Amino acid sequence: MDNQFVLQLLTDEFGDSILRAYEPDGILTLEIKDEAVLPLVEFVKKHTIKIDFLTDICGIHYPDHKGAELGVIYHLHSFINNFRLRLKTYLSIDKPDVDSLTSLYSGANWMERETFDFYGINFKGHPNLKRILNMEEMEYHPMLKQYQLEDATRTDKDDAMFGR
Repeated sequence: MDNQFVLQLLTDEFGDSILRAYEPDGILTLEIKDEAVLPLVEFVKKHTIKIDFLTDICGIHYPDHKGAELGVIYHLHSFINNFRLRLKTYLSIDKPDVDSLTSLYSGANWMERETFDFYGINFKGHPNLKRILNMEEMEYHPMLKQYQLEDATRTDKDDAMFGR
């Protein structure tokens, strides 16, 4: 099993939902429509390719990408085939909704809560979507790049060094 085989399989099944495919560091990476996340992950989990381990879920924020400011990245792994797959989907900051994977992976529960806590991404169908690391009283999501990292009067800190 290699990247080309998996890409062809997923293109045959989800062709219109795959927006882009590339292989940074040899890992097949697919940018997909947000509505395809749950069915695609369910497909690769149940298919004979057995990409059935959810390694990580994390969020990203690109404030300059209008209409796709927020993103969710999923890292999946097949232990049987020693194969990794990375999925990315982008969401509008005005409607940061994506389906929860908790129906497929119990481990998605805390990862989605962390992503919600830090980025404000709403995982539809999550059984208990509330803050996990920050205080419940916080009215903002601290990893959004709309907040400065440090005291603006400091000259030894440069936001450009942190991708801002």
